[in-house]
Amino acid sequence: MKKILVLTASLLIVSSLVMAQKDKKATAILDEMSKKYQTMKSFSASFTYGVEGTNAKLTESYKGDVTVKGAKFRLKMLGQEVFTNGKELYSYTKETNECQVSDFNPAEMDALSPTKIYSIYKKGYKYVFVEEVKEGSQLYEVIELSPEDKGSKVAKVQIKVDKKDKSVKSWKVWDKNGKRTVFRVDKFMANAPADDKIFTFDKKKYPGVEVVDLR
Repeated sequence: MKKILVLTASLLIVSSLVMAQKDKKATAILDEMSKKYQTMKSFSASFTYGVEGTNAKLTESYKGDVTVKGAKFRLKMLGQEVFTNGKELYSYTKETNECQVSDFNPAEMDALSPTKIYSIYKKGYKYVFVEEVKEGSQLYEVIELSPEDKGSKVAKVQIKVDKKDKSVKSWKVWDKNGKRTVFRVDKFMANAPADDKIFTFDKKKYPGVEVVDLR
């Protein structure tokens, strides 16, 4: 009898864990959010990012912007520009006026960057709906993601999605030491102008630049 009770309890625990990993409400919200961005030919966004203190305010904050067009993107953050035309990856550092060129491998890109946050949940994470919050007149849905890899440096991620139009308002990343890094979208433009030329490095626009070819 005890064995049956233990087995039943174990099955219930496993079942609850599986359900938590496949939270239907969270899945529906994330799928709608992802679909929104996938149907755009391109988009651009400006954002603020930094470390969040105990009072929920940023103790350090920086500005960045990104333009995405299919597999191509151009990201500017903290004195650096990282962009790809889908074949080559360019990493330009303003301080040293140097640009490194390498073959582009999408798998090596940070899943938490502004270029991939819209699809992060599709692989390697379990997720649950946390709450609905109101900020001013806007309602947001908060989804929490946890990495399936126990060795991940990330403890959890919270994505805040606009309830009405399913756009991403912000995402917050906890590391294993409790540090919280926040990205907040300040301005967003769907189907933004994105000429293919902006995704390939043009050294004429960077006088004196040193190009380091790592291919």
